[in-house]
Amino acid sequence: MPRRPLPAATVYLVMEATSGVAFMMMATIAAVYRIRSAGLDPLQLVLLGTALEATVLLFEVPTGVVADTVSRRRSVIVGMLLVGAGFVLEGAIPSFGTILLAQVVWGLGWTFTSGADVAWLADEVGEARAARLYLRGAQASQLGSFAGIVVSVVLATVGLWLPIVAAGLVYLGLAGFLLVTMPEDGFTRHPRAGARARLPRLLGSTARGGVAAVRARPVLLLIFAVAAFHGASTEGFDRLWVLELLDDIGLPGLAGLDPVLWFGVVNAVGLLLAAVATEVVRRTVDVASHRGAAGVLAVVNLLLVLGVAGFGLAGSFWAALALLWVVGLLRALNDPLTAAWVNQGLDPASRATVNSLAGQADALGQVVGGPLLGWVALARSVRAAIVVSGLLRLPALLLFARTLRPDASRPDPGAAPARPER
Repeated sequence: MPRRPLPAATVYLVMEATSGVAFMMMATIAAVYRIRSAGLDPLQLVLLGTALEATVLLFEVPTGVVADTVSRRRSVIVGMLLVGAGFVLEGAIPSFGTILLAQVVWGLGWTFTSGADVAWLADEVGEARAARLYLRGAQASQLGSFAGIVVSVVLATVGLWLPIVAAGLVYLGLAGFLLVTMPEDGFTRHPRAGARARLPRLLGSTARGGVAAVRARPVLLLIFAVAAFHGASTEGFDRLWVLELLDDIGLPGLAGLDPVLWFGVVNAVGLLLAAVATEVVRRTVDVASHRGAAGVLAVVNLLLVLGVAGFGLAGSFWAALALLWVVGLLRALNDPLTAAWVNQGLDPASRATVNSLAGQADALGQVVGGPLLGWVALARSVRAAIVVSGLLRLPALLLFARTLRPDASRPDPGAAPARPER
């Protein structure tokens, strides 16, 4: 296929907008499809997330090394192909085994794109311009997500499987678009033989760089622990809230239309509230300071304990819906604030490594917490599992209290500098 590269900025914005459309086409209806079409029970729903996060946990660092040594462009394209294949597989066969396999394929694809896309853009346009494009890309993704919600709801009226398969086809089409138009002029590829020889050494260097960064800034250990509790809590809630609304609370009619429209409304309003809240925090909170980021995160996590547990105990649809939007808003604040907190005072040479370790801590929490909450849902009730998922954040509040001590953010003067070997 002949290549006709477009400007890297154009390709990036198209990629972000299209990914936003495709992901929300799937995400808006996936839980309903798994419950109604595949007939999955609470434990099976949670185990899907466990399989996805375990895949990310195992492959995030190795695939990152592949992107750094072989080709970031190829890594992104392979990732899009795998994500698309995973979505198509899930929508095509509504059974637990097939959907479980689809999570593994999807998770592997995600690790190929994670980090490779932003690194590719920085190579092509330079770090200063890339920083501005990341924000524009986030806006393009949000616009795409709104469109994806609408398309998902419309297609779901034909069949619950259709938005998921269609989303996979969009990802496959995006991979084809990138194959033709995505440039790669700023990346210096390692020689093939040299890359193979250096791969074990690069993996070892990555690990040592992360350890050095943690030694230089011990508060990172507390941040990773907070990330693990966050992952354990979110996994159960993300997999079970739709089941709670469908089976325990019930959905009211919406102007006589299909109840599936409620999930479009829930996601659309939640996305809008999250965007507004993020802008307010951006304008009012000094996220560049340790106490600013950690202090707001402590409040956010306290409110998440109350919001998630309250959703599990809610006795009416409207109370549950309000709490669901509150939880979504708080979750939207948690992610960028955590990213800002993690990246304070890091050596640029080890920045990617530390962020990867934070992501793996979150994934580890989901892998451990998911099956536990699934068992609670089966042994007790879905409501009980959701309440427990909220309470799992309580230890994180103690960790926040530790990080807000005056000496918590100071580096260890005896630690080695956070600089990976080359």
